Amino acid sequence: MGELSKLPNIGKVVEEQLMQVGINTADELKSTGAKAAWLKIQQIDESACINRLLALEGAIRGVKKTLIPEEVKADLKAFYQCHKK
Repeated sequence: MGELSKLPNIGKVVEEQLMQVGINTADELKSTGAKAAWLKIQQIDESACINRLLALEGAIRGVKKTLIPEEVKADLKAFYQCHKK
């Protein structure tokens, strides 16, 4: 496992998916953003769910996904509803 799996919420599978879509470091994930990274993952894994989106946001913030502020969660849930397949 690499650098990404050291971030909160990022396990081996998500790390592998991030790398498949060209995101290889924590800095690349931060500059890409959770929404754009999730959209890239969704292109290779249609089962990408809201939990994966929240996990990415938490990883960027350096916190467990349960600690993401409610207003951010609400925004991410609305984004997910617009983009889920």
